[in-house]
Amino acid sequence: MTAGDKILLAHGGGGRLTDELIHSVILPAFENQTLNKLTDSAEIRLGKDNICFTTDSYVVKPLFFNGGDIGKLAVCGTINDLAVAGAKPVALSLSLIIEEGLEISILKKILASAAQAAKEENISIVCGDTKVVEAGSADKIFINTSGVGLKLSKAEVGFEKIAAGDKIIVSGTIGDHGMTIMSQREGMKFESEMKSDCGSVAQICAKEIEVLDSDIKFMRDPTRGGLAATLSEISDQTDLGIEIQETQIPVNPTTQAAADMLGFDILNIANEGKVVIVVSGQKADECLEICKSCQNGKDAAIIGQIVKSSEPLVELITMIKGRRIVQMPYGRELPRIC
Repeated sequence: MTAGDKILLAHGGGGRLTDELIHSVILPAFENQTLNKLTDSAEIRLGKDNICFTTDSYVVKPLFFNGGDIGKLAVCGTINDLAVAGAKPVALSLSLIIEEGLEISILKKILASAAQAAKEENISIVCGDTKVVEAGSADKIFINTSGVGLKLSKAEVGFEKIAAGDKIIVSGTIGDHGMTIMSQREGMKFESEMKSDCGSVAQICAKEIEVLDSDIKFMRDPTRGGLAATLSEISDQTDLGIEIQETQIPVNPTTQAAADMLGFDILNIANEGKVVIVVSGQKADECLEICKSCQNGKDAAIIGQIVKSSEPLVELITMIKGRRIVQMPYGRELPRIC
C-alpha cells in the first residue's frame, strides 16, 4: 500500500485486501510476539492459567435478519472466537455506538437478544460503554464485544500442529449467514426459507477437545471470506496443500440458489455459526460423530484433507473430478455482513 491509498469497503471483506491492510498498516503499529500470531484470540499467560482474550466489532446491515440480529451476532461471534482458540468463554464486555434518533424499543430488542444469547452459553456481560453520535454519523447502531476465556488444559491447537494426512471437517452447511443478509437486502423470496446460522460453536469445540485433545490440530470459524479464506490461510501458514471434495461440502440448496442468482461463489460467503476443524486422519470419523451429536453440528461433514504440495494451494475436486484452485477472496463481495 502507498501513502496515497484510501480505505475501501473491500478492506473490511476478510479477503486479500483485509490481509494487506493488517500486515502493512495495522500490525507494524503494534507489533509484538502475541499479536504477530494473528489468531482468533490472543493467548496470555497469567500465573498458572492461560487466558484467551479477543475483541470484535459488528456493523451488520440490516440489524435484524432471519435467524438473528446484531445483538445475538455480537455475543455469539465473540464466544466463537474464544471457543475455536481452545478456550472456555468466561465473560464479555459490550459497548454501543448509537446514532441519534434510534428508537429505544429497537435498542431494548437488541439488548434482550444479546442477553439471551449470553445466558444460553452461561456467560455474563460484565462491563461496557455507550456513546451516542449525531444523526448521519453512524448507521443506527454499532456494537463492540470483547471476551475472555480460560484455555482448556487439553487444547493444543495451532497452524504448527497441522500435518499432511490430517482431515478437514466443517460443522454444517456453508454460506447461510451471508446469503440470508444479501437476500434480505435484495428483497429476494424463496419457496424454502433461508436462515442465518448465527449461533455458538462453543459446545462443539469443547467436546472435541475433551474427547480428542491433541488430535484436534486447528479450529477456525469461517466468517468474512468464508470457507475459501479459512482454507487459504491454513495452506499459506503451513506451506501445505489442501484438497476438498465439492460433493462433500454441505450446502443448503436454497442458499446455493441465492448465491447463483446473485453471482457469488458459495465458498467465499460468510458463516456465523460454523467451525472448520483440522483433525488427525485416524480420528476424523470420531471427530465427525462428535460434531453431529451437538445441536449446531448435525450437518457436519468431512470435506477434504491436508496434502504435501510443491506450493501452498487449495484445490477443489469438482463433481466431474476436475480440479479448481480456490483462492483467497479479494474482499469486496459482501460488505456489512457482520
